[in-house]
Amino acid sequence: MTLIIDGYNLLHASGVFGEERGPRGFEQSRLALLDLLVDLLGPEAADCIVVFDAARAPDGLPGRFLHGGIRVWFAREYPDADSLIEELVADDDAPGSLVVVSGDRRLQAATRRRRATAIGADEWLAERRARHRAARRPGEMKPPPPDPSAVDAWKRYFGLD
Repeated sequence: MTLIIDGYNLLHASGVFGEERGPRGFEQSRLALLDLLVDLLGPEAADCIVVFDAARAPDGLPGRFLHGGIRVWFAREYPDADSLIEELVADDDAPGSLVVVSGDRRLQAATRRRRATAIGADEWLAERRARHRAARRPGEMKPPPPDPSAVDAWKRYFGLD
């Protein structure tokens, strides 16, 4: 299965943003998102392509690079990331194994026309975070006893740490 993510769409849904403003802030935010994806995807990161609009790409950054196994592409020769993603979906030999993460309706429609799976960024992120929390918890983990001093244990139990 190949996962193609509309980078800025997922960035907005994730709430992961750099502390600086301007180009450096975008760079920090992109890296924070990519780090989050590496953590959430684990070994599946190698099957992921994240596409960003090129307008916010920093000078000197290559059009494509790897980050923790994730292929990161900037849509430098396209009007926007959606156009590049549409082309990737159209050119894929096995679209049934594609999952495209984006809230863009035009992109979702193009994805579904090829019988690939389209999912909104909010929905995908919520599902992936829930799966990640469940995988981190031991199967037999029981909730801590109700005790005000067990706040940290409760946070860990509900994945809020």
